[in-house]
Amino acid sequence: MLLLIFGGIPWQVYFQRVLSSRTSKGAQRLSFVAGIGCILMAIPPAIIGAIARNTDWSLTEYSPWGNGTKTVSIPADQTSQVVPLVFQYLTPKWVAFIGLGAVSAAVMSSADSSVLSAASMFAHNIWKLTIRPNASEREVIYVMRISIIAVGILATIMALTINSIYGLWYLCADLVYVILFPQLLCVVYFHKSNTYGCLAGYIVGLILRLSGGEALLHFKAIIHYPFYDPSTSIQYFPFRTMSMLASLLTTIFISKFTTNAFLNGKLPPEWDILGCVVNLPTDSLRLPDTSSFNASTMSVNSSELTLQRLSNGNTQNGHLKGQQNLAVASVSPLLHPDGKLLIIIVIMLL
Repeated sequence: MLLLIFGGIPWQVYFQRVLSSRTSKGAQRLSFVAGIGCILMAIPPAIIGAIARNTDWSLTEYSPWGNGTKTVSIPADQTSQVVPLVFQYLTPKWVAFIGLGAVSAAVMSSADSSVLSAASMFAHNIWKLTIRPNASEREVIYVMRISIIAVGILATIMALTINSIYGLWYLCADLVYVILFPQLLCVVYFHKSNTYGCLAGYIVGLILRLSGGEALLHFKAIIHYPFYDPSTSIQYFPFRTMSMLASLLTTIFISKFTTNAFLNGKLPPEWDILGCVVNLPTDSLRLPDTSSFNASTMSVNSSELTLQRLSNGNTQNGHLKGQQNLAVASVSPLLHPDGKLLIIIVIMLL
């Protein structure tokens, strides 16, 4: 249950809608309405499944093997085709035409939007921000087009090699819960989180999760956690939640350790190779701790930045504190310097 609840939060498609809202109130209303909508949208599939389960298919034209042989129920290896079978054999032809067309349109719409969003995120947030910061807009467009082809090929390979769509969806929620949920939690609520902690947490969570095995990908368990059943290769121990907690604690510990080590001079600034603690990029600065924003290390865009000295030193002791005495007029869409890493991890999971 924890996997299905928290694994459904850090989804890229959800945050696309949230970030496109004009106000935070609008984003909240969108989230509440979407939750109710998900419950309502689950009713028609349940009804269709109940109809298919209680139908005597021998009275229809349906022949599972195409040789005229009929069965009372749908064979187990064809249950994934319940929706098209119900439309084709239990409804008038015009209803089947409209219904199957609507399903096909919805699938293609979701598929092309997912491919486009993944390619766009790679081009703008990885290529442009990380690999080639000086890339022109034309170059970014070319990279996006190539990424669309690459993502499409990978999606096609996955569709041809994995038989269960539900299993693939569950696996995606599984990985999001174990890897992305701790990242999102730290980026939003733990203001000292940085790239080093997020990267370490990502690696720890991924290793612990994959070591538990995955039947859908034919990965055998490397670590036999408590209550492991060797006859069925099932892990009864909640190792997914354990992996998530290990990733969360690793992110917090490493982030706090590296931040204190760099700021206290225990580690030289030259060692900040990821440029997230002391060697900040020229286009991002630290916000003051007393800012009205929640995160004290929120990233800002220098092209939109208006600098002014804070009156009375912005501190109670009357002296300035270096970079922390800069007032911010506008905030970049990247709400945290490590938001870039979170987006990169989303792309890797896609």
